[in-house]
Amino acid sequence: MTIITARIASLLLGGCLAASVVSGPVFAIGDDSSTTPVCKKGEIYDQKTKKCVKQQSANVSDENRADYAYSLAKAGRYEEALAVLDTVKDQNTAEVLNYRGYATRKLGRTDEGISYYLQSVKMDPQYAKVREYLGEAYVIKGQLDLAKDQLKTIKAICGTGCEEYQDLNAVILDPSKI
Repeated sequence: MTIITARIASLLLGGCLAASVVSGPVFAIGDDSSTTPVCKKGEIYDQKTKKCVKQQSANVSDENRADYAYSLAKAGRYEEALAVLDTVKDQNTAEVLNYRGYATRKLGRTDEGISYYLQSVKMDPQYAKVREYLGEAYVIKGQLDLAKDQLKTIKAICGTGCEEYQDLNAVILDPSKI
């Protein structure tokens, strides 16, 4: 009787844990310490109300939309990320261009991603994150000299201790980490 009771209890506990995981927003996984949750398809996380809302009716800022798109991309939902980026009114910001580059590169469209990264760099040459991703794209293309150039620029921006430098350096040393 106690073995059966223990099994039933563990099944119930497992079910409760599984239900709690899928019932709320999920936080994006990645090494960028993103704290923006990822909602169900068709929803967007509203940073003001701190909850998922219908994307179509959402009255959220461009910055909120861009941050959410990046969280989707970091969670592997690249097409959705691009769709959310399409709803941003000001398409010409370094962040929007970088996130669009990231999503397209992750979809295997590396050259397209590089073109977005280069536009982002023109807008903000001191934006270390875009330099990291541009360097990763160059590693994918086998252009290690160009990736190392981005690494040098990142070092000038934030030193060797910043996440962007460490991540790109790791990828240059071991391209399988992309």
